[in-house]
Amino acid sequence: MKAVIMAGGEGTRLRPLTSNQPKPMIPVANRPMMEHIVRLLHKHGFDDIVVTVAFLANHIRTYFGDGSEFGVRMVYATEETPLGTAGSVRNAMDELDERFLVISGDVLTDIDLSKVVEFHEQRGALATIGLTAVENPLEFGIVITNDDGSIERFLEKPTWGQVFSDTVNNGIFMLEPEIFDFIAPDGPVDFSTDVFPVLLEQQKALYGYVCDGYWEDVGTVDAYARAHRDLLDGKVDMEIPGFQVEKGIWLGESVEIDPSAKIVGPAIVGDYTRIEPGARLGAYTVLGSNVMVGSDADVERSIIHDSVYMGQGVRIRGAVIGRSCDLRARASCDEDVVLGDDCFIGEQAVVTSGVKVYPFKTVEAGAVVNASLVWESKGARSLFVEHGVAGLANVDITPELATRVAMAYATTLKKGATVVTSRDASRSARMLKRSVMAGLNAAGVHVNDLEVAPVPTTRFQVRSEQAQGGISIRLINGDPQSVILRFFDVDGLDISEAATRKVERLFYREDFRRVFPGDIGDIGYPPRAIEHYTTAVTTAVDFRLVRQRHFKVVVDYSYGSTAFVMPNVLAKLGADVLAVNPFASTAQAISFDFATHAADVGTLVRSSGSQLGVVIDPGGEHLTLIDDEGRILSDTEAMLAFIHLIGLRSPTNGRIALPVVATAAAERLARSHGLEVVWAKLSTASLMEAVSGEDMVFGAGVDGGFIFPAFLPAFDATVAFISMLELLAANEVKLSQVVNELEPVHMAHETVATPWHAKGVVMRSLVEQADHELILVDGVKELREEGWVLTVPDPEAPTTHVWAEARTDEEARDLARRQGRRILQIVLSNNE
Repeated sequence: MKAVIMAGGEGTRLRPLTSNQPKPMIPVANRPMMEHIVRLLHKHGFDDIVVTVAFLANHIRTYFGDGSEFGVRMVYATEETPLGTAGSVRNAMDELDERFLVISGDVLTDIDLSKVVEFHEQRGALATIGLTAVENPLEFGIVITNDDGSIERFLEKPTWGQVFSDTVNNGIFMLEPEIFDFIAPDGPVDFSTDVFPVLLEQQKALYGYVCDGYWEDVGTVDAYARAHRDLLDGKVDMEIPGFQVEKGIWLGESVEIDPSAKIVGPAIVGDYTRIEPGARLGAYTVLGSNVMVGSDADVERSIIHDSVYMGQGVRIRGAVIGRSCDLRARASCDEDVVLGDDCFIGEQAVVTSGVKVYPFKTVEAGAVVNASLVWESKGARSLFVEHGVAGLANVDITPELATRVAMAYATTLKKGATVVTSRDASRSARMLKRSVMAGLNAAGVHVNDLEVAPVPTTRFQVRSEQAQGGISIRLINGDPQSVILRFFDVDGLDISEAATRKVERLFYREDFRRVFPGDIGDIGYPPRAIEHYTTAVTTAVDFRLVRQRHFKVVVDYSYGSTAFVMPNVLAKLGADVLAVNPFASTAQAISFDFATHAADVGTLVRSSGSQLGVVIDPGGEHLTLIDDEGRILSDTEAMLAFIHLIGLRSPTNGRIALPVVATAAAERLARSHGLEVVWAKLSTASLMEAVSGEDMVFGAGVDGGFIFPAFLPAFDATVAFISMLELLAANEVKLSQVVNELEPVHMAHETVATPWHAKGVVMRSLVEQADHELILVDGVKELREEGWVLTVPDPEAPTTHVWAEARTDEEARDLARRQGRRILQIVLSNNE
């Protein structure tokens, strides 16, 4: 039988191990990963193999030759340019005139390929996709099948809110030659995104086979270490080269071990390796061939490639050491260290946890290395959190990090582009903005600096000045020690998830654009930026209508930079304003308590006879409304009030965007006014994207953020406040009257501890067990008679969020708790 091994990947996430060798040639148990695949294919009768190669292809050709040494015939198909998974197979179609199997050359697996063939034949399939259940499906393509194995749905690289199953495409495909009719001959084509969805749409015989056995995508250093542990624990049915001298200890040919040396299994010692007196090899240690372990050296849970020298007293814990490295006496490598090939580590040098050293680098004697040399670093689970890059100022978010993040962001833009920057009044933001501006300039990007300005003004400046992006640095509300770097796209909106992943990839690789001195970016200070913004805001509403009402309002600026903007707007609208905290002050903003100040504004509204009160957050994006009776509106009440007033003023067929967690009362209210609700994911970026669509008139979050896309498709407290004034004037009502007519809302929220490895199982089980209508926009939302319940995995913590709405508060709490118990039961069942 024929098979195709896809071996063209660069393995960028495995760098520096793959800096000078292709990923399929990385050794696992002292054999290249691809050799294990070749042996597996031969075991199941695949003796005619085509290998698709691209990156450093000669390494693979030289090692495997014509395949005769491995009992197979091997030929090679070279990709001159990236062709995608399907395109690379099409590139070899002259060799594939009969049924054939496709498999990756960079995985570790013992799957019974004969059963895949048998299933394919029994179903008469055109294509059969191998499926495997995994703990974290985010980096894979999820596949959902019917009971007979026919494929129902695909989802490529989902977010946690889209994880409806944990069975993923494992890259093993059984295909008929007719598959080439569905692979375009020109340009890159991918099986998962281009070919299989077309087969599904055309109702071709497309099946998924859930494979038993071990499978690990060795795509990261963590996965590489895990694959070795699993192999040594016997979880993989695979031959380990050498002689098993006792349980869990394999020795290669001509190994020399001093009697005083100690080996604690499981461990592998490669051919011609020498272990000197007093040395110790701890559990889960793998030594390649021709390795020298000096006297009193201590190595544990580490993978050491061929021809490595470790001098006297060397200490290595949980590290990966590349080929031909030289570690001198008493050098130390801590947890998660990775050394590329041919590195020199001097005497008593220390390479600290998480550091990666690229090939051919030298660490001098006695040096302490606590940052990666040349390129990548281990980093956190994700550089970006929900709204940007956040952490403790000058601890997590240092000037050095800010510069590197800015350079990564600038590298995604064209040289000569312009980015608008701003900050709040804090010293932390001022310090970090200077670093950000330096990083942008170093990558050849110009800066238009607004200095201290609200977030909406920054967004507006990006759009109006035709800049290509924006960055705003601010303290995090409620956490005065932490800062956040906000990143905006060419439209002034939060950058997309795809854009954040691109910035992260460049950041971790330190693959920055560094320009020549003549191309370094410039810094400018746009004149009258705030004046232009306020002028645009007043033209966005019917200011004559608002002026006729002679509104009297109380505004609390929360010591934020909106105090530079709002007074000019309200003056043009003829409002009588009682301003509270009308200046920017970091010290005061740090101790600002929203609830207390909202209550104070309520008192001032009642005592002054004002028609409206508002507390605006320091960043100028969110607000809390207080009606004419001094009543503080919840975020949900404010959202419903806006929807009702918009519908009263202009009942149309317009559309509004709301997050899927919003109350069902909002949808009922909108429909009563002829408005259509478009459900969005929970993230702010997704809501902004949704509200940018056609016929959109309004968008709202559930945290006091409101969007009027005719002006700016993003949160803007100033625009939201004056829009409320306009709506009240147009409808000739008081806000208290609107609030009194609103339907009561009863919602509850629970968080459930959920290990990372169980999240996929939880979401899949909820979908499979559901006996109610589902909404799968973000997470799993079940519509029930008494209300609804929404389950969404937290993208940053090992928890799952549950929101519920019902007819009473008690029913809502009960619904959320019952869903929480269901999740816990699924987690416990998965651990058994």
